[in-house]
Amino acid sequence: MAKRIQFARTGGSEVLELVDVSPAEPGPGEVRIANRAIGLNFIDIYFRTGLYPAPSLPSGLGTEGAGVVDAVGEGVSHLAPGDRVAYAQGPLGAYAELHTLPADKVVKLPDTIDFETAAASMLKGLTVQYLMRQTFALKGGETILWHAAAGGVGSIACQWARALGVKLIGTVSSPEKAALAEKNGAWATIDYTRENVVERVRELTDGAMCDVVYDSVGKDTWETSLDCLKPRSLMVSFGNASGAVDGVNLGILNQKGSQFVTRPSLNGYADTPERLQMMADELFAMLESGKLKVDISHRYPLAEAGKAQDALQGRQTTGSTILLP
Repeated sequence: MAKRIQFARTGGSEVLELVDVSPAEPGPGEVRIANRAIGLNFIDIYFRTGLYPAPSLPSGLGTEGAGVVDAVGEGVSHLAPGDRVAYAQGPLGAYAELHTLPADKVVKLPDTIDFETAAASMLKGLTVQYLMRQTFALKGGETILWHAAAGGVGSIACQWARALGVKLIGTVSSPEKAALAEKNGAWATIDYTRENVVERVRELTDGAMCDVVYDSVGKDTWETSLDCLKPRSLMVSFGNASGAVDGVNLGILNQKGSQFVTRPSLNGYADTPERLQMMADELFAMLESGKLKVDISHRYPLAEAGKAQDALQGRQTTGSTILLP
């Protein structure tokens, strides 16, 4: 038997329960991983609340972790029991001691990167990789706006932007979070609780505004994000922390300066084993070079997954949070 977190109905963190389950044997093309550390992400809350529907209930939760290969299924040749690995995709169920998933969603973990760092950075780091290197291929010299710059994804984005020579303006909710974002490489910060974001962007850029806006907040920042763009620029909506953007009149893109909008996802970019490996290699190189450091500010035992999610949803965290089985 192995322990895992599951939920039988959607709702608040109280629907999460720790249960004993018989671990699934890996089928053809699958691998079973003994988790050593598990990543905690906002998308996990979306599934728990029902914003994103789980395939069936009761359901496991989580898609990110790092550990050791426990067993492999038929046809898996690139992984073997004992291999150090990490993953950020696949079926829900990473909040567990053992997790079975397709082998092509798993990458080998270099010996230079520990399990906790991998679990804290795989989903967030791969997200920043596709956003900054593919969705809008930053080359250096651009000015960008990044909402929630002191969070887990934002902290990585600030460092990656600095390494690329990009001016990142980050929104934050407190002086402490502003200091953290600036330490990580933000060119400037805006405290949205007491400053007008659009006006401050205009001041900071001498009226030029931003080449691209990265928005994981959603409904509450939709129009603000559009107003911070140069004409004919790109708004990247990649999350729904305040709720989904819905009921959009496409005419607003014309009114705001003939803007472009995209709604990308990790699965849309890491859609083949080769692309996943390429993205992971760049992430691992950033970690190994020291250009990217992961701040694991909170560690919770697996049994306290609900408490960990409440802290994340309540914006009580900075950096990354992990679960330890």
